[in-house]
Amino acid sequence: MIVPFAPGAATDSMARLGAQKLGEKLGVSVVVENRTGGNGIPGTQAVLQAPADGYTIMGTASTHALMRQVLRNVPFDPQADFIPLARTARGPMVLVTNPGRREKTVAEILAAARARPAAWSFATSSFGSAGHLATIDLCRRAGTDIQIVPYRGTAPALTDISAGNVQLLFDSAFALLPQSRANQVQGVAIATAERSQLAPELPTVAEGGHPGFEFYSWYAVMAPKGTPPEIAARMNAALNEAMGDEATRQRLNSTGLEPLRESIDEIRQAVAAEVTRGAELLRVANYQPE
Repeated sequence: MIVPFAPGAATDSMARLGAQKLGEKLGVSVVVENRTGGNGIPGTQAVLQAPADGYTIMGTASTHALMRQVLRNVPFDPQADFIPLARTARGPMVLVTNPGRREKTVAEILAAARARPAAWSFATSSFGSAGHLATIDLCRRAGTDIQIVPYRGTAPALTDISAGNVQLLFDSAFALLPQSRANQVQGVAIATAERSQLAPELPTVAEGGHPGFEFYSWYAVMAPKGTPPEIAARMNAALNEAMGDEATRQRLNSTGLEPLRESIDEIRQAVAAEVTRGAELLRVANYQPE
């Protein structure tokens, strides 16, 4: 299993869990190999260049789906060139701010941002990520133009939130809930349709006056196109069975994630809808691929 990102982050952790569970269910050894750099393109290409026989697969995340909308000259089609074997889990986006700010709710923050937009800025850990799309959509809904500041990952963005150098950040519950619960940042809201059992203490963005506001990052295992359907179906069944384990669910919930169990067709439909929405948000924001 090739992971096109660095060890230690959420994508790598979920890939290793997927590899472990796939190995257990199929009675094989699944070795994880991180091939980093180049915005994930070299590692992803390595999967496509391998024989489509089920022996080389990829552990990736939701940013894979929008690569062509975010980056220039991507030499593959993220949807057409891959078979999604499983989306293993998803995590809702959480909005945080500096704990010293007097504005504590979505309504208070947006009212202050409308009054003084230059005094506010949004950090984002990655262009095209669920957090970036949530940021664009909230600014659009609020009718205010808040500066978006890009960072190389969540950790440096959190450092500047804590220091007050930027005011707001949307990122995954996986990354932000521990920081919020340790009072290193102020949790403001969660981007789920209803209050989530993952973080019952957080109101939803919908409660702040923006119904239908839902954004999740997700993690997936994929194979190159041409992989025999019976092999893809077998791995899909094995991963779905693994994600249905109660111990796995509890493990994921404790880190701000919830397991997913979907057919390959269901995954394709969900990802296609997400790409359509994401591409439109990037278009409205006049985002130009890097």
